[in-house]
Amino acid sequence: MRLLLLHGVFFLQCVRLSQQQFPRLCATTEALLSKECCPVWDGDGSACGASSGRGFCRDVEVSDLPNGLNYPFSGLDDRERWPLVFYNRTCQCASNYMGFNCGECQFGLFGTNCGERRESVRRNVFHLSAAERRKLISYLNLAKHTVSQDYVIAIGTYREMNNGSTPLFSDVSTYDVFVWMHYYVSRNALLGGPGNVWTDVDFAHWAPAFLPWHRVYLLHWERDIRKLTGDFEFSIPYWDWRDAQGCDVCTDDLMGGRSPQDPNLISPASVFSSWRVRHLSSSSCHFHPLPLSFLFTSPAYFHLILWALCTLADLALKRRQAMAAFLNSKLCSLSLYIVKVFFKFGSVTVVRYSATVIYEQWLRRHAPEQTQYPEFNAPIGHNRQYHMVPFIPLHRNIEYFTPSKDLGYEYSYMLDSGKYRVISEVLSPYLELMMEVWPWLLGALVLGALVAMTVAAVAVTMTQVFWGAWPWQRGEKSSAFHLPEREPLIISSDSDTPNYHTV
Repeated sequence: MRLLLLHGVFFLQCVRLSQQQFPRLCATTEALLSKECCPVWDGDGSACGASSGRGFCRDVEVSDLPNGLNYPFSGLDDRERWPLVFYNRTCQCASNYMGFNCGECQFGLFGTNCGERRESVRRNVFHLSAAERRKLISYLNLAKHTVSQDYVIAIGTYREMNNGSTPLFSDVSTYDVFVWMHYYVSRNALLGGPGNVWTDVDFAHWAPAFLPWHRVYLLHWERDIRKLTGDFEFSIPYWDWRDAQGCDVCTDDLMGGRSPQDPNLISPASVFSSWRVRHLSSSSCHFHPLPLSFLFTSPAYFHLILWALCTLADLALKRRQAMAAFLNSKLCSLSLYIVKVFFKFGSVTVVRYSATVIYEQWLRRHAPEQTQYPEFNAPIGHNRQYHMVPFIPLHRNIEYFTPSKDLGYEYSYMLDSGKYRVISEVLSPYLELMMEVWPWLLGALVLGALVAMTVAAVAVTMTQVFWGAWPWQRGEKSSAFHLPEREPLIISSDSDTPNYHTV
């Protein structure tokens, strides 16, 4: 299982085979020829914010330790010894700062000087209220239709750019930047010439960097959504699919159901049905409605959900057995490979987000030392000190071999502040729903009271009209159904008339 190398990548843009994301400010002839990506930070007008002590433009240091034998080439692929093919000098940020120009904070830090630590909570998608689900989908839709302000994608290799003298870049949406990143890190190695590729290579899957890489990927994606929307409280939800009997999130208010008109398309009631993709042909690009195959090529589907299409009981059992083996394993290098077995049984398509949840469980259970992460002889891109492809700013694999709390987030089901908080997490969507509908309930109560009062008034009026006057106003007994006696059973003793008392 290639964990979706985005084989449907050609549906997204009409471009050439090789794409990767680059900071817009470094996608220039000057930057490529100088091999320097040290943009100016607007906060002080200096490269890397050096005047404010945020960072400095430094030479990139890469590890020379040997890689595994799966890739027996050197100097052919742009991703080797990342990012030296494109840049050998980048911003290296101080302590709390991060970003391609050191203009942002490290993950989990906020504030003008990045001195405020906050912890966000990633929640179960089914614990979100209806309003929160709508917000999630609207954010994805906005990202899909907003051109990225920070990044562009390259539409050619470094060689095709004439070693930097002819930049080949294109604008894409914030959403599609991450689609391309995921494709680029996983695609075959291009060895030169038509069809000359090496398939046994993947810089982010099937080896130890699988979990750290996807952790960084999600953190960047989450940050870009926050920057785009201005909602810095936003966090990505997760789908706990362990006991799912099907694709529980394949509904129109979440990831989209199947179209009743065409089972190969997403339901027209889903916002994703309005998305359009470009199909690459030998002569031109053609626009098509979003196919159901989008569910297997979209980062939103990768990282928000895990498709549990294989639902047979034996597969469910194998998933749990593989998870238990993963969580109980003692060596990091071994357990990071066991995760492959886990996902083989999981389904045809797997979402990395669920993997990061399990990764966090493993880290907390075993608290492994960094020395347990392979230092050398891992597949190319997966050694301990390798820079993650294709991220700029640079991240090393070992830097994210750490609990999520160090990176500023927590999972709701792993909250450690007692049962009350967990119960609150589960009940919160229902409480929010009550807050949404209480005006309607109050209105219904008032309306019901008015109707009841009106019916009572009508009943009273009709009774009065029918009788002409109230019984007590006519000197009668209070019962409206009273009938007068024709022969009294008891007659006063003062009467001279004989009766059965006096006879």
